[in-house]
Amino acid sequence: MNFCEEIQKRILIGEGAMGTLLYTTGVDQCYEELNLINSQLVKGIHQAYVQAGAEIIQSNTYGANHFKLKRYGLEDQVSSINREGIKIARSAAAENCFVFGTIGATRNLRNSDITIEEIKRSFREQLFSLLIENPDGILLETYYDFEEIEAVLQIARKETSLPIIANVTLQEIAYLQNGMHLSDALFRLEDLGADVVGVNCRLGPHHTIRSLEEVPLLKHAFLSAYPNASLPEYSDGKLKYEENPEYFGKSALALREQGVRIIGGCCGTTPAHIEEVNKALDDRTPVNEKKVKLRKIEVVEAEPEAKQAALYETAKKKRTILVELDPPKKLPVELYMKGARALTEAGADSITLADNSLASPRVSNMALGSMLKAEGINPLVHLTCRDHNLIGLQSHLMGLSTLDLNEILVITGDPSKVGDFPGATSVYDVSSFELIKLIKQYNEGLSFSGKPLGKKTNFNVAAAFNPNVKYLHKAVERMEKKIQHGADSFLTQPIYSVHQVEEIYQATKHLETPIFLGIMPLTSYRNAEFLHHEVPGIKLPDHVLRAMEKAGDDRLQAEREGIAIAKELVEAAMERFNGIYLMTPFLRYEITVELTNFIRTIDAKQKEEVTVHE
Repeated sequence: MNFCEEIQKRILIGEGAMGTLLYTTGVDQCYEELNLINSQLVKGIHQAYVQAGAEIIQSNTYGANHFKLKRYGLEDQVSSINREGIKIARSAAAENCFVFGTIGATRNLRNSDITIEEIKRSFREQLFSLLIENPDGILLETYYDFEEIEAVLQIARKETSLPIIANVTLQEIAYLQNGMHLSDALFRLEDLGADVVGVNCRLGPHHTIRSLEEVPLLKHAFLSAYPNASLPEYSDGKLKYEENPEYFGKSALALREQGVRIIGGCCGTTPAHIEEVNKALDDRTPVNEKKVKLRKIEVVEAEPEAKQAALYETAKKKRTILVELDPPKKLPVELYMKGARALTEAGADSITLADNSLASPRVSNMALGSMLKAEGINPLVHLTCRDHNLIGLQSHLMGLSTLDLNEILVITGDPSKVGDFPGATSVYDVSSFELIKLIKQYNEGLSFSGKPLGKKTNFNVAAAFNPNVKYLHKAVERMEKKIQHGADSFLTQPIYSVHQVEEIYQATKHLETPIFLGIMPLTSYRNAEFLHHEVPGIKLPDHVLRAMEKAGDDRLQAEREGIAIAKELVEAAMERFNGIYLMTPFLRYEITVELTNFIRTIDAKQKEEVTVHE
């Protein structure tokens, strides 16, 4: 049989899920490795689908690429795993079946920092391994990232004339992760040479059908749909899907009406689901005309006009002082608000609020930021990747925008094990790079899933820069990468060396993005030792440690010594940087008030000297 001829004439039935079926049987290992160590189990599942009526059998190679196999120490077995996957599928297939080599996506929201060039190299390795075994076609599936599927499809089309099925995965009904409409994406995949284009995974039959209602029939390519069995339920520590084969079969009729030529199943589907599809589609005659539902165009309001200049813009022109005042660990906030007022009166341009620093719970910085805003004080709110999954991040950012809290510092966040609740889960759904990029997507009016927000946000995004590393140029490379992702400015970890100020300047002077140099006054020798030995990213020079040790247990003397060291650093920083970032130790805001006054006094004297000179 010839695949291209058959799909011209009739609807074909694809397989259902492999991975979730193995999961329900208790398999707890790399599914693709089973091709080598338990081929009979994989073959048995293929045979069950064939008996249920599946005509397109896909190799058990979805995650058999370098990056995913590396998690299991199997990266050197890419070729053997893929080749065996085709052999097993072929041995299970009936005469009326087509065997397709499956290649799943590499990128998702958690690992999109993998470059396209790296993906291309990995893809070629997997593709060539599959092609050695002469499959009937190639199936690309579960691609959230459209840039990735564009890149790999072009490679596949160049390297083989075999039929190619290219399936994207939707975040929202009819919309991809980047905000692209499904019909636009499928037309683009058709232009790049795919023979069949469609959707798979994440959505169940209902939402898959709704998405395809807005997609017209294509000129050359045919449509495919591999929906999940349902939306998943999390119960007893496992993901479960509804056991709904009859409903799934009935949905196949609706998919047929949308012009779909290949109907299969993804997560949660079983041979019983495919059997019901086969029963429902006793008439395989395809639809050649369809009425397309008009796409709803959502109007996105322009971003609101900024009520005041962004901090990073101000820092490009004049001295700008940020003062970090950590939210308190206890409920009373009167002292905090008193300190914020005092710092603002002293000349601070913004009060920055940490997001549960050192993984210890504090009063919500969103709540305090709103209180500061109400008093006319400009807050800069920190946002960690540690404490929020993607759902929480989106909700949190929508809340910040609603409260007009538009200045944000994105940080990874200290791991939960260092804080008050070491057993708590550190989320890290996204890296700081990815979160910066996603916030900038908000400024375009698009949510993480690509769905319009109805309004553009107006966030200014600062990022963290740690200069306290062995190889400063490596840290600068990370800065450059963050700039590429959309960072507007940088706040550094505290520094304690005048010499280091010059080093940082020389290493970053080629960058136009403003840098706020971090300075945190020491309060005691014990404080200095803790920072030096236990806090990641902070190292104190020997002369600073000796000076604080000399102050001994005299609290007042230690504080004066700490302020003197900070003033020396401030003067050095002011010669090279407009942005100064003062960190208040232990809510002792009087110390940072003194330093803020010190900075403003120097600025005033310099301005006076310039005026006299003129």
